[in-house]
Amino acid sequence: MLVNSKQIVVTGRLLKTAKLKSELYENVTDPDAFCGSLKESKIRADIFTFLQPADRSRSFSFYSENDPISVMPITTYENWWNKQINGKTRNMIRKAEKAGVQIRVCELTDEFVKGIQGIYNESPLRQGKRFLHYGKDLETLRQAHVSYADIGQFVGAFYKEEMIGFIKLVHAEGMSHLMQIISKVAERDKAPTNALIAKAVELCEARGVSLLHYGLWSARGLGEFKKHHAFERYDLARYFVPLNVKGKLMLQLKMHRKISERLPEKWADALVDLRTKWNTFRYGTGKA
Repeated sequence: MLVNSKQIVVTGRLLKTAKLKSELYENVTDPDAFCGSLKESKIRADIFTFLQPADRSRSFSFYSENDPISVMPITTYENWWNKQINGKTRNMIRKAEKAGVQIRVCELTDEFVKGIQGIYNESPLRQGKRFLHYGKDLETLRQAHVSYADIGQFVGAFYKEEMIGFIKLVHAEGMSHLMQIISKVAERDKAPTNALIAKAVELCEARGVSLLHYGLWSARGLGEFKKHHAFERYDLARYFVPLNVKGKLMLQLKMHRKISERLPEKWADALVDLRTKWNTFRYGTGKA
């Protein structure tokens, strides 16, 4: 669904919320005009939500809440290596090199897609969740990774010519993004993910990029890993614009967020643990 040449997705049943499909890589420069076009379209939604530009240079008068993401400030690779990361992280990156892991900028060739498939098919679970890319055919995987060809880069981690990890790095306005970063669990001892992040910093410096984004900020899951690589909490304002009376009422009642987003952190942690145990039992593996 397109509005002003931007792809829109709508989620929710009781409350239908619209947003840009690629909201981290695209900006809404004139929200009033955009919401006007959204109302005139055939898209049925109660609320439109969008993020503040990544460089936080512009703000708007709509109701907003902070959305914390993980961002690494970058000046130079040397500064990152010497001052932003600790000795343990530097040793992990050196470990990858000593183990014979090679890091290369790659194209989305048939061979590279096969490498992606090999990584994805290692386990049906990732971080305690069902891994949605598990078992997909090559053409499906190719189509899933062709987006942002003009502003994206692929980097692969290879061990004895086998691809054991890769990243998709997207360079957008004001910030670059680790859109995908994944390595084989069985090769974790070779530290390919650490080496891939180091290469991403190097590529960002070469482009003069000052911010590298890597997912949402959270104390759970990958939180410590991100901190060790100099990622910090970075708050972007998320704006909510009611498109009709229902949207306005739900916003006033603070019912515009999913229930999962309003749970206390301890409850959320407990549910994550429960989900991990269930998926491990269901799929018969605890490897990812």
